[in-house]
Amino acid sequence: MKEISIDPITRLEGHGRIQIFLNEQGNVANAYLQIPELRGFERFCIGRKGEDLPQITPRICGVCPVAHHMASTKALDAAFHVDPPLAAKKLRELLYSGYYVYDHTLHFYFLGSPDFVVGPDAPKAERNILGVINKVGLDIAKEVIKHRAYGQKITAMIGGKATHPVCGLPGGMSKAISEEERAEIEKMAESSVKFAQFTLQVFNDVVLKNKKYVDLILSDAYKHRTYYMGTVDENNKVNFYDGKLRVVTPEGKEFAKWAPPDYLNQVEEHVEPWTYVKLPYLKKIGWKGLVDGPESGIYRVAPLGRLNAADGMATPLANEEYKRMYETLGGKPVHATLATHWARLVELLYAAERALELSRDKDITSTDLRGKVGPPGEGVGIVEAPRGTLIHHYVLDEEGLTKKVNLIVATVNNAPAICMSIRDAAKGVIKGGVVNDGLLNMVEMAFRAYDPCFGCATHYAVGQMPLEVKIYDHNKNLVKAMER
Repeated sequence: MKEISIDPITRLEGHGRIQIFLNEQGNVANAYLQIPELRGFERFCIGRKGEDLPQITPRICGVCPVAHHMASTKALDAAFHVDPPLAAKKLRELLYSGYYVYDHTLHFYFLGSPDFVVGPDAPKAERNILGVINKVGLDIAKEVIKHRAYGQKITAMIGGKATHPVCGLPGGMSKAISEEERAEIEKMAESSVKFAQFTLQVFNDVVLKNKKYVDLILSDAYKHRTYYMGTVDENNKVNFYDGKLRVVTPEGKEFAKWAPPDYLNQVEEHVEPWTYVKLPYLKKIGWKGLVDGPESGIYRVAPLGRLNAADGMATPLANEEYKRMYETLGGKPVHATLATHWARLVELLYAAERALELSRDKDITSTDLRGKVGPPGEGVGIVEAPRGTLIHHYVLDEEGLTKKVNLIVATVNNAPAICMSIRDAAKGVIKGGVVNDGLLNMVEMAFRAYDPCFGCATHYAVGQMPLEVKIYDHNKNLVKAMER
């Protein structure tokens, strides 16, 4: 049996490798995503003061620290039995919308678009941001850099830092914004709305008008019929910051809707010996292995998962794009993994629109930003990270020190689906022993659509950990053993 290794996999946050095994006919027998890194924030947060966790947990990742900061802060709201004032909630959401602008811009132009703008089988030296700039031109590249910077500036103005914000407190926010800052944010948000519309037009012109790309998106190699999960508001519209978790079936029907404290009754985690990433599934259905369909408990989150789980977007321009996406791709739900790139751009427009709405809200400069905290206890905080649903669960003792921490990170929710996507993409594109760089990149495209962050998704401190990987064939015969 021939073994092919993609190590390291590229254009993602964190580290990982793909092991592909070919049978005697040169077709794919199986493929595995292996995550060899491990971090331990759940462990070394224990014993810390609860109010320190919003500053500690964002250090899990330099790409999604705002999501961890907000999930942590919301968990402390619940743990200290305090409901933040309305102005604090709006200010948090404004910060979060700015974060989405820069994060989704980063993924589309820097990580995802090289596969479409430059081409999935282009030389690897050209599949990067420089290759994208060469295709779209320097003027567009300047707009990308400017608007990513706008999102970071909004985060810095409200959060104190562009990368690791320090503004969130149990029951509220640490400071207000001035009228001058509000006006500046409004201008940046207005520009970001136009930029998001422009980016959707780029996607339309480069991807949707290219039949080869559309056929690739809709091909069976990149399709899974799974459940979908995302946070929705009271009207079942997408919300990144607050709401209830909604799960829909592979047919698009509502399966469950629950508040954050109920997550342990809804989600369970499965463990495999070949990866440090846990594999979540819907508890009421159970773990049936890496298979899809209504009998499998595997679900998906992230942009496509959120849009499939919702009934629309809460802002007008984004909602029109939402409807256009489903009309173009054949109705809800869409199971095509690569359509996640389109869903991400719909969310980019929503984030910019929402930032503009909030910047014009009369409460946004209020100084009423902190509620009175109660005695410490237990709390769950959930937000929608760009990569999907992010759960922080803390138990504090009577002194406010952390007794227990459980994190289910966005990429972890998608881990089972990512494993299936890699396996099926490999089976779909590698035939008869023909393997080249372009085909291997098309395998990587299967995980890249999810924008995974494996630095967040695994749990142990910095350093080398012993790792033993055993790979079995479909008859459970040991094919290969690897050890570090």
